[in-house]
Amino acid sequence: MTNREEHNDDIGNNHIGTSDQTPLRKDAFEKTDEEKIEIIKKNVENILTTLGMDLTDDSLKKTPDRVAKMFVKEIFGGLNPNKKPSSSTFENKYKYNEMLVEKNITVYSTCEHHLLPIVGRAHIAYISNGTVVGLSKMNRIVDYFAKRPQVQERLTIQIVKELKKVLNTDNVACIIDAKHLCVNSRGIRDIESSTVTAEFGGKFKEESTKREFLDYIKLETSF
Repeated sequence: MTNREEHNDDIGNNHIGTSDQTPLRKDAFEKTDEEKIEIIKKNVENILTTLGMDLTDDSLKKTPDRVAKMFVKEIFGGLNPNKKPSSSTFENKYKYNEMLVEKNITVYSTCEHHLLPIVGRAHIAYISNGTVVGLSKMNRIVDYFAKRPQVQERLTIQIVKELKKVLNTDNVACIIDAKHLCVNSRGIRDIESSTVTAEFGGKFKEESTKREFLDYIKLETSF
């Protein structure tokens, strides 16, 4: 193994990201979803056959098709720019100028180093600069950027960047607390640990505003 190969392997094994942009090739969208499904289906068939699995078994014969559709339509659907949530906003007519926090947004993503799940919660906050966004839009933005091969640091940054653009303000923050199954189920196999990442923009870089956001997250929500 060359030094460069060893370096790249170290990056993956230590779950280190190299860019805040999802690394896509220029021809990423030249094939249709259906074409991608057919290619991935054949590749999954090859993987399972190589592992010694009998694909004539009733339980396995449709697995390559299911996995291919899942990759393209579901867990990696956020790679498709056509699925990006619309960025409609509304005038802040009621003049709410305090922090708005959407907490405990479910995060389902996939580690790009081992293609194993990342599962956790995202907490988002913003201070309006004259416009507001629907509450469900924040959930949809999290879901869109999560549904792709990811590293948690990049996901956190991408969510904040998108909301800054949508809301036309730097006053946006995001914290994600998630478990990585590539840590929990392989390698060190530590089932208790989780990873916390944060990105603070504008006023959220100020200690008092950051502290207020963190205090909101700690509040218990019960019905």
